[in-house]
Amino acid sequence: MPVHDLVLGTTNVGKARELRELLEPHGFRVRTLGDLSDYLDVVEDGALFADNARLKATQQARHLNSWVMADDSGIEIAALAGRPGVLSARYAGPQATDADNNAKVLAELAGLPPERRGARYVCHITVADPTGAVRAEASGECRGRLRTAPTGANGFGYDPLFEVIEYHRTFGELGSHVKAALSHRARAVRGIVPQLIAMAERGEWIAPAAV
Repeated sequence: MPVHDLVLGTTNVGKARELRELLEPHGFRVRTLGDLSDYLDVVEDGALFADNARLKATQQARHLNSWVMADDSGIEIAALAGRPGVLSARYAGPQATDADNNAKVLAELAGLPPERRGARYVCHITVADPTGAVRAEASGECRGRLRTAPTGANGFGYDPLFEVIEYHRTFGELGSHVKAALSHRARAVRGIVPQLIAMAERGEWIAPAAV
């Protein structure tokens, strides 16, 4: 199987681990921004997950002269009119931790019964070639509801709060194998991998230009 180099446009260790597990079996040799010394700090000022994914993929690809896959993802809570949305990672402030964000959401949902705690995780993935051109995109979502307290130590972000209703467990309890099958990110990856494989088979996985 030919190997195709791909940079993941993230320094998030948990996200990178999930994406690497999903991509490497298909012949993609994956690095992350954390493996590189020179990458851009892209301003994520888009109104939609798709906007931010495209910003990160296209700008990093041109700067790094590499194929780049970037995603933007987060959680949308019905009772909060879709918040935190694109602000999910920094909902409690620019330097917020996962615990900070979880605490803010729990405070805003305080007193609501389970039937009013519906939420969905959303992910949009964009892949850009070394020229910065968008070559593939896909989205995925996973619906559930939020618990009244964190449960489980697996995952990251809002995973200890996000209950997959059919399993009666949070992503924090279910672990990586189940999440790899059900999550918003896994579903987006399953949508984009066939596009990448098709490009490679057509000889369109161009090598970076010499610099």
